[in-house]
Amino acid sequence: MHPEEQLNDLTRYTVVPRTLVFLMRGNQVLLLRGAPDKKLWANRYNGLGGHIEAGEDPWHAALREVQEEAGITPDRLELRGVIHVTRPEPPGIMLFVFTGAAPDDTPMASEEGSVEWIALEALSTLPVVEDLPALLAQLLPAQTVVFGRYQITSAGLEMHFN
Repeated sequence: MHPEEQLNDLTRYTVVPRTLVFLMRGNQVLLLRGAPDKKLWANRYNGLGGHIEAGEDPWHAALREVQEEAGITPDRLELRGVIHVTRPEPPGIMLFVFTGAAPDDTPMASEEGSVEWIALEALSTLPVVEDLPALLAQLLPAQTVVFGRYQITSAGLEMHFN
């Protein structure tokens, strides 16, 4: 399909596609602790991930981000969630969330921060990004893809899951 056939209208709502990956090892999850100088989430724990580059599909972007941020290649990656984030000003974010099994390789730190295996029960004691506990609570027991929407307002983050 040609772009002119897709009715591209720049006045319509747009999103930036991103990935988020949670690699599991038993009851532990591999998280990135953001570098102290990061613009977003400095010193906070989050999954691995980032922007989807032009011409890249979400699965390959997730794989690339894990390799860049942790220096490992996951044994497998499965799409487990799609979250639409609406920000006060466009564009929004379309977040493709993956889970997977980590190889036995030792993850390595990157410019983004350090990577650590964290026991799920320890998450409440750590500085994590705001949505991390609720998102993992939805993803990990689910047998299907979780769909959600986040609304960022002046009152804070509102999260809704299917």
